[in-house]
Amino acid sequence: MENSDNMSHKSFVNILKGLGIAFIITFIFLLILSIVLTYTNVLENIINPTIIIITALSILIGSSISNIKIKKNGLINGGIIGGVYIILLYLFSSIFSMQFALTMQSVIMIITGIVFGILGGIIGVNISSK
Repeated sequence: MENSDNMSHKSFVNILKGLGIAFIITFIFLLILSIVLTYTNVLENIINPTIIIITALSILIGSSISNIKIKKNGLINGGIIGGVYIILLYLFSSIFSMQFALTMQSVIMIITGIVFGILGGIIGVNISSK
């Protein structure tokens, strides 16, 4: 029983690390995007698709790195990372903007987050098994 508790604690810690990595990567890429938008003539209509891509890649990388250490249940752990990432993102944005709206872009972000979390989990588990 003690071994099972230790494994679930390690999984929880690695999931938190994966979330942290994903948020750090997102922050870095959004900072780069904001600099590019500020100092170039790039059209602003690229913002939404670029944010979705940045979010997806961040979740994929964070989930992959996290699941390399967990070494099992990549689908579940990756989905958790993607889902929790999106939930936290919407909670923070709702707090700062003082409103919450579930739009089509929100649905796309939720689906993208979970799918890329699952893909990252699969990749991470398969990398660790080699």
